[in-house]
This record gives sequence, C-alpha cells and structure tokens, in this order.
Amino acid sequence: MKHTAKDADGAAGTAGQEPSAPLGVAVVGAGYWGPNLVRNFQSSPEFRLHWLCDLNVDRARQVLGGYSTVQATADYAAVLADPAVEAVAVATPAGTHLDVALAALRAGKHVLVEKPLAATYEDGLALVTEAEERGLTLMCDHTYCYTPAVARIREMVRAGELGDIQFVDSVRINLGLVQKDVDVLWDLAPHDLSVLDFILPDHVRPVAVAAHGADPIGAGQSCVAYLTLQLNTGAIAHVHVNWLSPTKVRTTMVGGSKRTLVWDDLNPTQRVAVFDRGVDLTAPQEIGVDERRDMLVSYRTGDMVAPALGEKEALRSMVEEFAAAIRTGRPALTDGRAGLQVLDILEAASRSLEFRGAVVGLRTGR
Repeated sequence: MKHTAKDADGAAGTAGQEPSAPLGVAVVGAGYWGPNLVRNFQSSPEFRLHWLCDLNVDRARQVLGGYSTVQATADYAAVLADPAVEAVAVATPAGTHLDVALAALRAGKHVLVEKPLAATYEDGLALVTEAEERGLTLMCDHTYCYTPAVARIREMVRAGELGDIQFVDSVRINLGLVQKDVDVLWDLAPHDLSVLDFILPDHVRPVAVAAHGADPIGAGQSCVAYLTLQLNTGAIAHVHVNWLSPTKVRTTMVGGSKRTLVWDDLNPTQRVAVFDRGVDLTAPQEIGVDERRDMLVSYRTGDMVAPALGEKEALRSMVEEFAAAIRTGRPALTDGRAGLQVLDILEAASRSLEFRGAVVGLRTGR
C-alpha cells in the first residue's frame, strides 16, 4: 500500500516536554551539505543545535565559526549519549548512512538522513524497520519536495486540478561533474524520483522501470541515461539525466486529462505554468455510427496561468516538517518509506541497465 503522509497542524510535544520547547539536535557531517543543515537548524525556533560531529574536527569548528556555542567533536558516541540530543541529522556519504543512522535510532533519537536514504534498498529497509519498531521519526531530506514550486504542484495534482495524470516528463541535464563512485542515474535521478513520489496521488504508483544508458567518453559508467517508469494506472513517467550537456536544463512536465503543468526550475520569473491545452477523446457512444474515426479526437486550446508562489528556502520548510513529524508522531511528508521507494527504483534501473533496458518490476507497494 502506498504510504500516505497526513497534513497535520499543531504540536503535541514529545514525552515530558512542552510543545514550545526547542528540540535538541545534532548534525553529523560537516562536508558539502552539513553546513546548510547547521544554518537552518540554528535559525529555526523549533530546534536547538547542540553538536556538529565530523571526523575532521577543525572543519567542523570552521563551519561553526569562532563564537558558536555549538560543540564540535569527532566522538559520535558522546553525541548519542547526550540526553539533550533528541534528534540527529545525518549528512555523511551514502555508504555510511546505515551505520550512522542505525546507531542514532538505537540510541532513541529521531533521524533525518540526507538523500539517498542509504546505499542499498536492504540498508534502507533496515532503517525503516528500526524506526517503525521504536516509534521514532525517520525522515529523508528530499529537499526539492519542500520548494514552493513543488509544494504547489503537489497541491494541484492531488486536488485533481490537472485531472487524471497521463504522463510525467523530467529533464535534469548539465555539464556536470562526472562522479567516480556512482553513475548519472544515482547522482541526478534521485531528485526527480523523490519529486515524482511526492506529487503523485496516493492511488498512483510506479510498478516497473526500464533504463537505458551510455558512456560515450569512457568514464566507466553511464554519463547519459533515460529512465522510463510504468505507473499502475497505465500512465508513464520519463526521466532524462545527463552529465555531458553543454546547457543546463531543469524542467518537469506533468500532463493531465484536464490541464498540463510545466515546472522550469531555472526560470525565476515563471517557475510554474499551467496550460489549459490538450487532447480530448470523445467516447464512441457519443458520436453517430456514420461519423469518421478521426472525429473521436479533438484538440483543446485554452489559457496559460502562472500560479503565484511564495518565497521560502526549501531547507527551512524541510526542517519545520521534521519538527512537526517529531512532535505529532505522524509520518513526515518525505519519510523513510519515501526514501525507500527512490532506492527501489534506482536499484531496478541499475538492473535494467545491466540487461540492456529490460523492464524490471519494483518491490515497494507502499
């Protein structure tokens, strides 16, 4: 069954704690993403940052600055032993997520994990199972899902404003850094897959995937890839990722039976546009038997509307959602199972690449 995250307001408070009291949190990892988490936790009234943990303590101190009251350490055990720490945010390499996050969960801490949730589906499942058995919040930092644009797209899709979803097409290409340890699918596609999982209605889900990739520069792994997802409704979703494009494109098109939406993340003046244009199919019983077959199809050309979007940093919204999930006990909008869904698709895509584009079924039914 597909996971449903309820939109709940209010704060119930954790055991023995006033709802308004900040939640104690520690960040693990002071590399690329950790400083962004540090900044947002420090600026949020929902949290009080106590620790920044990194194997390189000097780097952690540099991130915190000279006047910070937050403690820098390389001793993760000391962080987990601190009763003031109720939650841990993990911003370490994916291969370490299982060990770092599992230790936090077993210490009774709520956990936020940078994408991907883990290096493998089995590791991700272990984290989800541990969190559920202990009644703890496990959330995946799918940052794009908390942008104002994607939040608005989710509202429109789930309210039926686009009608039944017929197709989703995403393009994420640029002249990017060729990674040594992952191919272009594992590097770029998690963004698009997390957004797809976030916006689709609860009754719509991917059931199978086929992937094609190429390595024209001899990097040893796919630098260009195309991923096609079959949805249980008969609709289709497509993702194009590319490290070799001379231009940068970040677009997603969501086609529905009523309207089609285009999200251009690189267009600050019009990120989302909704087109009342499409193809309508007249049911056979609605036309006479003597009318031609081509009269079944009609083309609709209407207005384009650009919805107004608020301005708010996605990470700030993500941090607020983490706090709300902890306080209310409800699943986060991008909880562990959402992270598990992305891992399932990525692993299936990798298997499909091995077998030259064969269709591979997915494991998660959510």
